[in-house]
Amino acid sequence: MTENNQAFDPSAHLDPQTSQDQTWMRHAIALAEQGRYATKPNPNVGCVIVKDGQLLGEGFHPQAGQPHAEVFALRQAGSAAHGATAYVTLEPCAHYGRTPPCALGLVEAGVARVVVACADPNPLVAGKGIEILQRAGIEVEQGLCADEAAQLNRGFLKAMSTQQPYVRLKVASSLDGRTAMASGESKWITGAAARLDVQHWRGISAAIITGIDTVLADDCELNVRELAQADISTVVQPKRVVLDRQGRLPLTAKILLQPETVMVMGPYRQDLADLGVVQLPVFSLDALLSSLCQDYQLFDILIEAGATLSSAFLQQHLVDEMISYVAPTFLGQSARAMFKADLHHMAEQFRFKLEDVTQLGDDLRLRLIPTQESV
Repeated sequence: MTENNQAFDPSAHLDPQTSQDQTWMRHAIALAEQGRYATKPNPNVGCVIVKDGQLLGEGFHPQAGQPHAEVFALRQAGSAAHGATAYVTLEPCAHYGRTPPCALGLVEAGVARVVVACADPNPLVAGKGIEILQRAGIEVEQGLCADEAAQLNRGFLKAMSTQQPYVRLKVASSLDGRTAMASGESKWITGAAARLDVQHWRGISAAIITGIDTVLADDCELNVRELAQADISTVVQPKRVVLDRQGRLPLTAKILLQPETVMVMGPYRQDLADLGVVQLPVFSLDALLSSLCQDYQLFDILIEAGATLSSAFLQQHLVDEMISYVAPTFLGQSARAMFKADLHHMAEQFRFKLEDVTQLGDDLRLRLIPTQESV
């Protein structure tokens, strides 16, 4: 599943070299997508090695601690990589971590040309990979399909640039903007296809933030249980972050069935510590996001919460993207509203840019980016 719905038009008026480069880079991007649920906190990267229009090797980064995409592609290509072109979706790394620098691997393999989609803002890389290649006399081109490649790593790229995570807010509502009946009953507003789609967004997230009222009302687990196009056993499950300022989380809550993936912001509790739950002091929302990013390397955050908490994130301008599922149903005025924001003037409204609309069964999924017009 891809976040980018823009189709490749092979009839576009491009010179033959550019058209070929785009074809191979988009193949590298498709490879990178295969690691989307398993690489965190590492970025998703794909690489292909090509010479004379022939694919010699390909690979993607499958999991943190395992070889990078370039390593797999170069292994496949072997000695044939000499004089070839490498297409890489993210600037090759230039530092020694769990694996050696990929930039040096490309130099040692003797490739003649490297095409890079996205620069890597990680201070350990940040142009150093490109510099290694150029110093070795390798031709380097940057920026091809950059927007498409960046879609795969929005959290990583933002975190490396700003030390803040990329935050998505997920909501599901009726046509009249309601999320549950007055009693709290909400199963189900949306259909099966939309609910399966939510699993994808959870799968690419490093953490899911919710409020204690949601946990108490729904006894939710907020984990990844099914994916349309991936083996569930390969998924790095997101941390579940519960905001519980009064310490009300019961030990019988289903979310605690996997306590090692739970974080609770609230007063310290020894019973939670005994379970292995990570406990966080009470932060402001922006400080919480900073801590999750900088202290725990959680770069993609999904908010699945009630109207009050969702509204707070929006009103504090902490949301990068909203994923809104709209079901063709009507719940009436006594049902619970999607948001709770006390606005009185049109100038106070929150406006969004529509990124795309996707039909999922009978429901619609809108991907929305808050605009500067929001106040």
